[in-house]
Amino acid sequence: MAPLPGPAVICIPARNEAERLPRLLRALDRQDGFSSVHRLRVVVVANNCTDGTVAVARGLPLDRIDLRLIEATFAGAEAHVGTARRRALDLGAEWLEADGTPDGVLLTTDADARLDPSWVVANLRALEGAEIVGGRLVIDDEGDDLGDTDPVLAAFHAQVERYWAGVRLLEDSLDPPPHDPAPRHGDHTGGSLALRASLYRAVGGLPALPRGEDNALVAAVQRAGGRLRHCPAVSVQVSARTAGRAEGGMAVEMLRRARVVRGGEAYRLPEAGFWRDLILRRARLRRAWREGAAIDTLAGLGLDAQDRAAILTDCPNDIAFVERTMAHLAPNDPPAPECGLDQALADLDALAAQLRRDAAA
Repeated sequence: MAPLPGPAVICIPARNEAERLPRLLRALDRQDGFSSVHRLRVVVVANNCTDGTVAVARGLPLDRIDLRLIEATFAGAEAHVGTARRRALDLGAEWLEADGTPDGVLLTTDADARLDPSWVVANLRALEGAEIVGGRLVIDDEGDDLGDTDPVLAAFHAQVERYWAGVRLLEDSLDPPPHDPAPRHGDHTGGSLALRASLYRAVGGLPALPRGEDNALVAAVQRAGGRLRHCPAVSVQVSARTAGRAEGGMAVEMLRRARVVRGGEAYRLPEAGFWRDLILRRARLRRAWREGAAIDTLAGLGLDAQDRAAILTDCPNDIAFVERTMAHLAPNDPPAPECGLDQALADLDALAAQLRRDAAA
């Protein structure tokens, strides 16, 4: 096996995960490329636990990882996953810095995740062509709160995945990202993220938000010009349970889908035309940067001198230009028009077929 590209620390928030955290730690203890000599480092921040999570984790026989288990109690408005994940990542960065390896890699996942033995190595290799890597989320129905796997629900999961694959296909047709080639997935959440500790520090760390902290970190990296990679070799199984630890997290989405298949709720998503227009808008911004027309383009969008300065100051590349501009435009954008899933899929298929005809003409 080729040498691993530098040291890594896995950073995990855990709240009342006495049942699932041991499974994750055992998976980390079996990661490819590590041994009792070349050990993998792991930080767990066990926050506000009342179920014996810490005692169970400390009792595990782990041969190939160095585990730092931190008990923490967050009160009031700070008692959420964003605070815990930030603490874990900060401690991971401090560990690397103390060892003189500030360019080592920070990885984060969730305490209830299931990891393949290749997860760490696949992340490290994907980082060789990017600044941040998101892993694909594979819904794990085993042991969820809905009982045995429901084939109707599984089919619905597949439909939703087909929708997002169709959105990526539009992007590949209209504005393909050279650093994130197909085939790729579309996930970049706290279930699987990787970036170098030096970059983590440079963008100010993970925003300690009660929800969406993972996407906020990715956005900060992109606003700094970082390349986001959705490598198909990086994946993680995530829990389908409906009783979640994070407000607004995966559990809420799983509960919503369960209500849909039981006939109790509509499932609406942005129309295909919304994605086409958004992708083309981003493509125009990217072209403006590459052609040296950034200032005129921003003025034409109605952004004032202060906004233009905020976008262009220390702007390193087209990635940063697009992300900063879109963030400034977002507050004035109308809500995305939505339709039902079946109609959305049909419209995506029709639009993709039209693009193929146009390309062949």
